[in-house]
Amino acid sequence: MTLDSINFWLAIIATVAFAVTAVLAIADRGVDIFGVLVLGVITAVGGGTVRDIILDVPIFWANDLVFVRVAAFASLLAFLARKFFTQPQIFALMIYLDGLGAALFGMNGALKTWELDFAWPLGPVILGVITAIGGGIIRDVMVGRKTLIMSTEVYAIPVLLGSVLMIALMHFFPDHKGAVLVFCTLFSFSMRAAAIHWDWQMPAVLVTKSRKSWSD
Repeated sequence: MTLDSINFWLAIIATVAFAVTAVLAIADRGVDIFGVLVLGVITAVGGGTVRDIILDVPIFWANDLVFVRVAAFASLLAFLARKFFTQPQIFALMIYLDGLGAALFGMNGALKTWELDFAWPLGPVILGVITAIGGGIIRDVMVGRKTLIMSTEVYAIPVLLGSVLMIALMHFFPDHKGAVLVFCTLFSFSMRAAAIHWDWQMPAVLVTKSRKSWSD
């Protein structure tokens, strides 16, 4: 299997994962079917869209709407079968699936940025993280939810570390892009899965209320 084929199928899996978990995340917001389709698609392709705008390259879904179609179909399926997806065991599985999607998108974004030699070495790391969490942030802002980066949940860190590992491995093994992509995706997902299983949390900044407001 070629690297392009690996990238394509990883992107399809990630698109489905993000679209489904996006619908589950807003299930309690009373969003109608149109809103579900919009938010599901934005979550699935939003991060990659922001990445490509920054890279100043054609948006990845512009010439092939398969990713938009897959995201729309997955969102519709999750909406129609939300009672099934919100069952405790299925919902728990979806959380892991979301982690897999973040790893898939993040490593794909980091690899694309590395291939374009954009802002090396930090560019692939930054855009890998943006690709993974950008769509979810846009979704959360649109529906008024607290975003993951504003919580102590270990979500973006696995993508960041996976992107760093990818850049290091690409430096030493530039002829093994496919193997590096798969390995770093599994590495990132394993960290996220461990965080879910053992409920790892990032240290929080303690905020104390001042006796006087900033406006005084």
